[in-house]
Amino acid sequence: MRKLTYLAVLEPSDDGYGVFYPDLPGCISFGKDIAEAQQMAKEALELHIYGMEKDGDPVPVPSQKLDPEDTEDCIVTAITILPDLVKTEMDNRRVKTNVTIPAWLKEAAEAEHVNYSKLLEGSLMDYLNVKRQISR
Repeated sequence: MRKLTYLAVLEPSDDGYGVFYPDLPGCISFGKDIAEAQQMAKEALELHIYGMEKDGDPVPVPSQKLDPEDTEDCIVTAITILPDLVKTEMDNRRVKTNVTIPAWLKEAAEAEHVNYSKLLEGSLMDYLNVKRQISR
């Protein structure tokens, strides 16, 4: 399984630690203490890399060391993620969607205790001729 490790910079402030990744502009986070900042840094990194890959953007090679100007008075910590696992989780998360059906049909389905989500999922999979979500 693929692993990526980036160096996160935890910048102290009056109310906690701001987090940024010099290799990934726009990937930022915050935590009230070091432990929370590290956890939030990991979540931010996972979502940032997932978004880049989903958009087809190139993922930068992680730096092995950072410019001292970026890290003065800060804490540098290595954050490791498993992008393929994140992709599987994100692609298979449940999402809500609205559908419109006639009232009489809704009443008949409710009388039979129909599970709309299960029925729609199965019907869509049959219609699209897919067995399950395929990870790229």
